[in-house]
Amino acid sequence: MEARKLFDTRSGMVLTACLLGLVIAAVVGRGFVAEPRFFRLAGTAAIPLAILLPVLAILTVTGEWRHRTALTTFTLESRRGRVLAAKCLPPLAATVVACLFALLVAVPATAMAAAVQGAEADWAVPPATVLGWVATMILITAQGLALGLALLNAPAAIVISLGSTAIWSAIGQLGDVGATLAGWLDLNTTTSPLTGGEAMTGGEAARLAVSVLAWIVIPAAFGALRVSRMDIT
Repeated sequence: MEARKLFDTRSGMVLTACLLGLVIAAVVGRGFVAEPRFFRLAGTAAIPLAILLPVLAILTVTGEWRHRTALTTFTLESRRGRVLAAKCLPPLAATVVACLFALLVAVPATAMAAAVQGAEADWAVPPATVLGWVATMILITAQGLALGLALLNAPAAIVISLGSTAIWSAIGQLGDVGATLAGWLDLNTTTSPLTGGEAMTGGEAARLAVSVLAWIVIPAAFGALRVSRMDIT
């Protein structure tokens, strides 16, 4: 049921259509201006994915309060933890599917770019790099879920999600203190080693853990506790 809601609502259908269209446009467009390297083209899809997947996740977990259907939902299923799990799992699964779709689109795009440029296509990509990229997209989507759960307000969560990159970029420019804060708390920065294809160092793993704790674990736990105890009207 919740997986179907992800796509059969008006906002869900529009976002899904925009997501697919932007992924195709980004990958194919990059093929005309960049070398025919498979994963470089596929990685271009990270831009629309990182923007729209968290928004889709936020709308999923806040929809019951936005449309005032929470009372009906929690009456039909009184186990609120089960409802929250059903709402959180489909966006994460959709993230994996979207990443696979981007990789699939990159196959003909790479071949086409190689033919147009008269160059040899580079298909080599370490599996660890692909897995790290998918894991990064999952964490970014999970951040949207956590914000949606904590705030239960779609506009506020979307603004924070979309504005966090610019905010942390500005903070990173505020001297050594700002750079240190961004290095430990900016999820976009701490997840970058995941796509490096090499084992993370202890410091990189620690910074990733701190940012995940701050932006995913704590907000999600607070939101789940809030939903489990609040009066539904």
